[in-house]
Amino acid sequence: MSTTPRPRAARKAPDERTRDIAGAARELALEEGLAAVTLRAVAARAGVAPALVAHYVPSMESLIANTFETVVGAEIAEVEALIAPLDGPRARLGRLIRTLLDGTRDDVTVVWVEAWALGRRSESLARAVREQMDAWQSVLQGVIEDGVRSGDFDTADAPGVAWQLLGMIDGLNAQALVRWGDATDRGSLISHAVEGMLGLPRGALDSSSDPAAR
Repeated sequence: MSTTPRPRAARKAPDERTRDIAGAARELALEEGLAAVTLRAVAARAGVAPALVAHYVPSMESLIANTFETVVGAEIAEVEALIAPLDGPRARLGRLIRTLLDGTRDDVTVVWVEAWALGRRSESLARAVREQMDAWQSVLQGVIEDGVRSGDFDTADAPGVAWQLLGMIDGLNAQALVRWGDATDRGSLISHAVEGMLGLPRGALDSSSDPAAR
């Protein structure tokens, strides 16, 4: 029985081929989750033979860890750029909470949830997860410390508040993936809790305090 031969992939420079493979892995992770980043799936998405992916990638474990870092790093940079122009720490923290909980980033939430599970058996992925969690906590802590200095927030433990806020965001987003609870009200639930932690009146972090959201 004859079979149709696989078309040969166009010859590319090593750097370009590496970028193609990394891009294919990122697309798969965002569309189908981190568990979908397999040798065959990446090869099919990149339009090359699995052997070529194996040639350019040290290991699938490293590719998955790097893919996770790329996805989360891009989200952090995007959110930082979104809140940077806002006037004051209240507006920045309120917008940060809303944008992370409005449901538009559920594809990244899937990547996070699978990374926590897969990281139990992959130290390179676990290390990447820890580093990106540290990065997110640093962003949150920076906003909170700015608010303490300006007198907007009242707390003696900015790192602790940032850690708790990160945990709440992760938890509610993970629950929303299976449509548990009122997924449409995630931002308000978190904002009201954080207002109490920072000595703010109820509603201080809602959208009415963010001119850009009006």
